[in-house]
Amino acid sequence: MPHPLDSFFAPASIALIGASRDHEKIPGRLLSMLRKNEYPGKIYPVNPNYADIDGLACYGSIGDIGAPIDLAVIIIPARAVLSALEQCAAAGVKNAVIISSGFAEEGGDSAAMQDAIAALARRTGMRISGPNAEGFFSQVQRVAATFSPAVDVKPGVVPLVATKKRIGIVAQSGGIGFAYYHRARALGIAVSYVVSAGNESDLGAGEFLDYMVQDSSTEVILLFIEGIRDVDKFLVAARRAAEMKKPVIVTKVGRSGAGQRAAASHTASMAGWSAAYDAVFAKYGFIVSNDLDEALTIAAVLASNPLPKGDRVAVVTVSGGAGIWGADTVALQGLQVPELSEKVQVGIKQLMPSYGTARNPIDVTAQGVTSGGLQKSVDVLAASDEVDAILVVLSLSSEVRRPFKEEKLTPVLSAQHKPVVFYSYTVPSDFARRELAKSGVVVLSGLTHVGVAMRRLVDFAKFSLPKPVDETRLPARDLSVHLKSAVLSEADSKSLLRTAGIALPDEVLVRDKSELDEAVARVGFPLAMKIQSPDIAHKSEVGGVRVNITTKGEVFLAFEALLDNARRHRPEATIQGVLVGLMAKRGVEIIVGTMLDETFGPMVMVGLGGITTELFRDVVYRPVPVDAEAAGAMLASLKAAPLLNAFRGAAKADVAALAQLIADISALAAREGKEIAEIELNPVLVHAEGQGVTIVDALVVGRK
Repeated sequence: MPHPLDSFFAPASIALIGASRDHEKIPGRLLSMLRKNEYPGKIYPVNPNYADIDGLACYGSIGDIGAPIDLAVIIIPARAVLSALEQCAAAGVKNAVIISSGFAEEGGDSAAMQDAIAALARRTGMRISGPNAEGFFSQVQRVAATFSPAVDVKPGVVPLVATKKRIGIVAQSGGIGFAYYHRARALGIAVSYVVSAGNESDLGAGEFLDYMVQDSSTEVILLFIEGIRDVDKFLVAARRAAEMKKPVIVTKVGRSGAGQRAAASHTASMAGWSAAYDAVFAKYGFIVSNDLDEALTIAAVLASNPLPKGDRVAVVTVSGGAGIWGADTVALQGLQVPELSEKVQVGIKQLMPSYGTARNPIDVTAQGVTSGGLQKSVDVLAASDEVDAILVVLSLSSEVRRPFKEEKLTPVLSAQHKPVVFYSYTVPSDFARRELAKSGVVVLSGLTHVGVAMRRLVDFAKFSLPKPVDETRLPARDLSVHLKSAVLSEADSKSLLRTAGIALPDEVLVRDKSELDEAVARVGFPLAMKIQSPDIAHKSEVGGVRVNITTKGEVFLAFEALLDNARRHRPEATIQGVLVGLMAKRGVEIIVGTMLDETFGPMVMVGLGGITTELFRDVVYRPVPVDAEAAGAMLASLKAAPLLNAFRGAAKADVAALAQLIADISALAAREGKEIAEIELNPVLVHAEGQGVTIVDALVVGRK
């Protein structure tokens, strides 16, 4: 099916506005790169200072060309760009890439010029990439619309190509985008496209991602982002990738944020600058990598292998120590390295000297290379149902020796029964890379990255897109009466939640000492008493909590003490009274909350709760809403998950009730995102299976 950006990535004609004869400067390099890469379409240099450039007629303006133009590449001073774009629009140019810098990245009037470019794109329908972009490279169509030296062509050098599958690269940094391409090329990974999004005045990373997702020549996508501007398009593309099971490897930078979020709850203050991004990535099955070489290793493994059916790995080596190291590496990633059955071991032992080992890791010894034992062991393991992936650990430094015969290895790998990953513990020679590339092998040289890649392959194989959430379970209620102020006290927060349909224990707000007898009679012993004020979010920090109260005398003393502590620590606070409730029975302390992310909207969070919440920061975020099944998966991903599952003889917790509470809170946040900024339930006590959960404390923050 045609895509709106087809004419962008595969233009039949290109105008170079600002073209130059000087190949040492960017305007001249643009023309040079197009011609070196044998661009098959028509090129029209535009520069009033030249009659011709490198044998091509040069035009004074875009309007002088008099022929259809699919793409204009603009490299002229920033102040002249808008006028040039107006001329392009008048001439019917479909797309433009603005290489020129000096726009929003400089602020002030320069930012206003970028706003004008965005307005022009909306008004005319011309699609514009940049400004401040490094252009793009479409390898399939041989369109090198960039000045990057990474796409330079050296005469007589035959490119190394190991994979039939191609990767597409979308980067908000041109330098990093073409660095991915440069390193992919060195490994022998075929590339479909690499595009630099620049300042994204019009076309953004989301729309470029959408193009890669639907493109049949792109089977793996590498994404490098600082932030997403075209959020709706990004989310549509992300969902489409998940539905198509097309892997997206993403690196998100800017995680250390130079500032702090103003937040009343633990939920938001712990989110950091990338929690919402990571939550979205997790929802759509993106593979997150924060290292360039690791990301390329994951891409290499995906582009050269099928997905595994499980997590059992066989390690085959010619060096005992290297094999143990390889086994340790994958085991540390949580993958299994099972001992092989006696039947399989007997078969493999026949392929190696007596001093080798066939248990797993399988050491065929150095002799196994020359005897053919290495190849035959791979053959046996590829056919075995005892393992799901194979890691081959060997030395590939030789400039003359072939560890595998192409005619033997190619059929095994082409069958694509299971992943077979190759790691060289010596620096691999160009000879070895090229020989193995003939069989579709990408030789890898970072063992830790290989272990991570194999783990990610297993995780991606198991991923499935969450089902649509039934949002009718929690009926819509009018909560406006509860949201008259931005920050609510615990009592007011719980009142809102009750109205919304969330089950909470019975409690009484006591405003005067004279009301205590009636409150005790209603609630019973043992009691918990807490100061109530919209100005005191964290009551324990001001001595505002008393628990395990068992007599009326203690009740009256606690009431006075709580009021005195609050007035002493927070004299300016508005005190509503003291909340009196029955002590909850014991359970696992969990925090459940929501926050509002500026980019992606409401997020739900769950984690280890109580006073240690911010200490351990064992939390997971997801975009709202989630259903109980997805909430259960969030719980399972916590480091504290064993506490909910009969840890050290304790009763198994009511995970089902907790998961449903998380789902309900997420549905509330999704529905009330325009009015509620944060919700926090901390702690939620999770009781034994079948006994439900108790919300001990609650905080709701309205949008200001």
